[in-house]
This record gives sequence, C-alpha cells and structure tokens, in this order.
Amino acid sequence: MHSTPYVASLRVYEPINAFSPADQLRWSQIDIAYNTLIEEQNLALRRIINPESPALRPDGVHIRELDGVRYVCPWSTATRCWAGLERFKTSLPAPVILFFIPEALDEVLTAGIDIAENKVPHILTETWIVPPRWFSLFTPEERRWGSTDKGAFTILQTSIAKAKVRCESTHKAVRSAFGIGPVEEEIENLGEWLKMFHPQSIVELDYGGLADYLEHS
Repeated sequence: MHSTPYVASLRVYEPINAFSPADQLRWSQIDIAYNTLIEEQNLALRRIINPESPALRPDGVHIRELDGVRYVCPWSTATRCWAGLERFKTSLPAPVILFFIPEALDEVLTAGIDIAENKVPHILTETWIVPPRWFSLFTPEERRWGSTDKGAFTILQTSIAKAKVRCESTHKAVRSAFGIGPVEEEIENLGEWLKMFHPQSIVELDYGGLADYLEHS
C-alpha cells in the first residue's frame, strides 16, 4: 500500500544539465534504482509528527533515465508546502485558522520562505482526484499500468513539447465552446506552468495510490 494513498502527481523532469553544476554533481551520484518516491513520502509523514521548516533540509529529486540521459524532478518541497499553507489560510477566516495552525507552528513552517517564493514547483498534486485538465497532456498510448509489491500503479509519460501542443489545443477548444471562465483559466495556467521548463523535459502523470483505489472500486 502506498504511504500517501490518495494523492495524484503531475511532474516535470528536466535534463540534469539544466541545473547548476553543484546540483548536477549531487544528483548524478544517486542510484537510479533508489526509490525516491518512498523517501519523499516518509519525510512528509515525519514532518507531520515533528514539524520543521521545509527549507532546513536539502531538497531531494525523483529520477528518470531515457536514452542514456538522466532527468530529474526536484521535490520542490518548500515551494509546495508554502503554497499549500497559503491556500489553506485564504480558505478560512483569520480567527479560525489559529485553531488549525497555531502561531508558533506557522513560524516554524514559514521560516526561510524568501528562499523559495520565486521558484517554480516541478510537481503539482491533487488529493482524491486526477484533474481532467491533466489528461489533456497525454494520449492513451502513453499510459502504463500494472502492480508491484507496493500496490497498483498507473503512469502516463510524454515529452513536454507534445504536452504543450496538446494543452494549447485543449485550451482553444474549451475557450471556443464555453468562453472565458474557471475551466478555461485552469487549462491556460497549466500551459503557462509547462512553459517554465527546459524544452527537452519529460512530463509524467502518476496516479499514486489512486491506482489502488480504482483497481478495487
């Protein structure tokens, strides 16, 4: 069973040479067989029990190798944590937030926020669902599924060049059919996010533990 069973992830893997020499050296030494997904999940669970600023720990990466080229997807832990925290804060009245996130905990979580506030996350996540707009980036032929000792898996993978073309086509179709609105804006934002990365990147949709749920539902 997956550690975080109902989280789907959309990841961008950039060629390792798109990063700084220091990062290239550090990440090139990671064994391709090492399960970075489990490591990321375990660190996230430990952070729930013992809160710490995500900026205090060097960020990890997920790794893919294709045709002899290593691609890496930084976890973007700090950026994603702070973005999630801000979304939560804006969803409730300020006096109520203190019941969920005491001021002392808020200070721990936001320590070092200036380090990552301008960084673009390489991973987008959604709980309980796979957003329909994510499917627009792939074709059925790009889907792989099966089972391991960790449970069922479903993964879709394509080049970022193809993903951007498909996203733009979907955006035009939705805008033509329904006009400007929330759905059209979400697809447009997805396209803008993809433009932030190296043109030789790989885009991956991972159902995560939702694959287990779908298999047994």
